[in-house]
Amino acid sequence: MLTLFHSPHSRSSAIVALIEEMGIQDWVEIREVTIPRMDGSGGRDPANPHPEGKVPVLVHDGHVITERAAIILHLTSLFPDSGMAPAVGTPEWGVFAMWLAWYQGVLEPTFIMEAAGVSHPWLTAAVRDHQTAVARLRAALDKGPWILGEHYSAADLLLHAPYAWFPEATPADPVLRDWIDRCLARPARARVLDRDASRMQAA
Repeated sequence: MLTLFHSPHSRSSAIVALIEEMGIQDWVEIREVTIPRMDGSGGRDPANPHPEGKVPVLVHDGHVITERAAIILHLTSLFPDSGMAPAVGTPEWGVFAMWLAWYQGVLEPTFIMEAAGVSHPWLTAAVRDHQTAVARLRAALDKGPWILGEHYSAADLLLHAPYAWFPEATPADPVLRDWIDRCLARPARARVLDRDASRMQAA
């Protein structure tokens, strides 16, 4: 049994969109929980099994899986015919896994550091900076039109996420902006955002 714990208009929205993109809605139960939000609203939900009270968290037969990259890898491996990832064990799948790990370990941290005005030689040595991360995205898209080449994948879904949340931080690069706009225009994403907005208004 697969259960996703989701809070509207949060990081877990990307996983709900992935489930829609994969067409596996009948296989994953989605349970809505509250989370502490930056504006002070919400709060930790005792029904949420995430160790830190965050989302997303996927529970598979009692096993708790957190972190979007890990959840994406797990779901796309469980449902290999979804078309959202290369076949497991192929060189292309290794590249796919690399991009998900790079998002968690480099892109999101450098994005947050830049937004927070944080700079330190140790951080730069370990994860570089947002400008360097953007250059790597651009290099991949120069071979595009998607991160893995000719087809949209779960890598695109995850990697464009910071710019979906903070459009003012979108680099002034037409190739990157076009890619982000195409990711934002996915029908699955629009459906999830519409449902999330309705639930936030009803709360």
